[in-house]
Amino acid sequence: MKIHYLFINFLLISTLLFTANSNAKGIYQPPEEFINNAFNQQTPEADIIWIKDQLRQKVEDILQHQYKAKRIRYWKKQQRSVWILEEIGKKKPITVGIIIDNEKISQLKVLIFRETRGWEVRYPFFSQQFDQMSLTNNDTLSGTVDGISGATLSVRALTKLARIALLLNQKISVTESTKQNDT
Repeated sequence: MKIHYLFINFLLISTLLFTANSNAKGIYQPPEEFINNAFNQQTPEADIIWIKDQLRQKVEDILQHQYKAKRIRYWKKQQRSVWILEEIGKKKPITVGIIIDNEKISQLKVLIFRETRGWEVRYPFFSQQFDQMSLTNNDTLSGTVDGISGATLSVRALTKLARIALLLNQKISVTESTKQNDT
């Protein structure tokens, strides 16, 4: 009887763990939908920013590894820009959508999560910590991000992506400002 009871408990716990892990992975929102929602279905044409020289070095400093892409697509209308970025959690990439309004994050959302652990970063209780954060002079976030036990690498990945989105937004804002002053 006791062995039967232990076996049933083992099956129940195994099923729950398997279900939790399989539900963690997935597409929570397609990137195109995130972009369209950010602009109320009036999405501007995508633009690109080239990642080279000093900008490449700053991105790699934030990531703490080489960055292979030569350019990144973004969408911008007035003071709002939208970035779809990826970074490795533990072994697989996490795709994140970031909306920046007036040099501050207005939304950060996990769009696609491929890892089996650390999926808690997709919940608003975590992602809302980034709201209204900006970039300081030394390319760090203006606020602190509380971690999640067992999701350390996912937390780090999202924090890095938030910093990169703000850095890239800052770069395109400076470039636009320079172009306007030249005319």
